[in-house]
Amino acid sequence: MKFAILGPVCVSRDGSEVPIPGAMQRTLLACLLLTHGRTVPDGRLAGLLWGWQAPRTVSAQLYTYVSRLRSRLGTAVRFDRLNHGYRLRIVDGSLDVDDFTRLSAAGHAELRAGHPETGARALRAALSLWRGPGLDGVTRYLRDAELPQLDEARMAALESRIDAELALGEHQRLVPELTGLVTRYPLRERLRAQWMTALYRCERRADALAAYRAGRELLTSEIGVEPGPLLSATHRAVLDGTLRWPRESAGPPFPVR
Repeated sequence: MKFAILGPVCVSRDGSEVPIPGAMQRTLLACLLLTHGRTVPDGRLAGLLWGWQAPRTVSAQLYTYVSRLRSRLGTAVRFDRLNHGYRLRIVDGSLDVDDFTRLSAAGHAELRAGHPETGARALRAALSLWRGPGLDGVTRYLRDAELPQLDEARMAALESRIDAELALGEHQRLVPELTGLVTRYPLRERLRAQWMTALYRCERRADALAAYRAGRELLTSEIGVEPGPLLSATHRAVLDGTLRWPRESAGPPFPVR
């Protein structure tokens, strides 16, 4: 059985979806999956399902939702009631976020070891597990609590994949993607530094410098900070022509000083 939360929360068995009707049941399932076998107290579950307006019948409703999930999922999982809370353990199946974590960790390690090709392959596989916005179909309380760290892990994997592909000389293909990403995430300095690197390698030095100026203006005006070491070092390297070219390094594409 496959459990998925990196997109719409869903469960499948032998390629067919197992219906999990209702946001409350999907939220309860996703919450328990995210805790990797740890017990979640009733109070925590109530907050993630109902926010500040939990009903007086919380325990009874949680019991009902768990019973319904147990009947739908069968022996693939085990629900335990422990110390006024619930625990879920996957007995026969996999969880997409676990696969994402394993593949992205392998990709980061390969990149650090100077193997951008195998690193990029692992990171692409990790990112392919995302089927859209994570935790889709659950309550906003669970999304607000858990989605930011999932999205940050996704962005870290994406940025590392781009580092690997820059090291492999794929800057021309990356320019359009990075242009869109920087537009969507204008305050992420690593993405902007990568965009500058790709532009510079495409012999668009003026555009790379303009990208830095726009980023610096945003950082100073919106959050009141100057560019950090990564973006500043990329800017210096573009100015003095010391930005490394493809395959010279799988690390930062400039000499930090």
